[in-house]
Amino acid sequence: MAQLLYPCLWFDGQAKAAATYYCSVFPNSEITSENPMVVRFELNGFPFMGLNGGPQYQFSPANSYVLECDTQEEIDYYWEKLGAGGVYNQCGWLNDQFGVSWQIVPAVLAQLMADPEKAPRVIAAFMQMTKFDIEKLQTA
Repeated sequence: MAQLLYPCLWFDGQAKAAATYYCSVFPNSEITSENPMVVRFELNGFPFMGLNGGPQYQFSPANSYVLECDTQEEIDYYWEKLGAGGVYNQCGWLNDQFGVSWQIVPAVLAQLMADPEKAPRVIAAFMQMTKFDIEKLQTA
């Protein structure tokens, strides 16, 4: 029997606002159901649940969402959209306006890191970055 696996994001009364915001950022996204406690939504076809659980728990970078981007334009788009009203961090990490942590990374990074000769230069390059720059990584 197949089981559906999806994250539950705990908000302090902002689950609907967060789901609405995320659905505006990602293509192929929608709120699928809601009640006063829970909002179910899909981001680019992947299911999520937002819970209005109260102030007891906060988000942290210990749980983040990785978004692999094929182009610099995609990196730029998600970096600006998800980071608006939040905090930009080093190496492609950001916390959005709701406190959720995201890693906006180029899809080519795994390939660049697989080359043992190039990997140290790539690491040195991205340690100097907040938002990833694909061209600088490729020429490192």
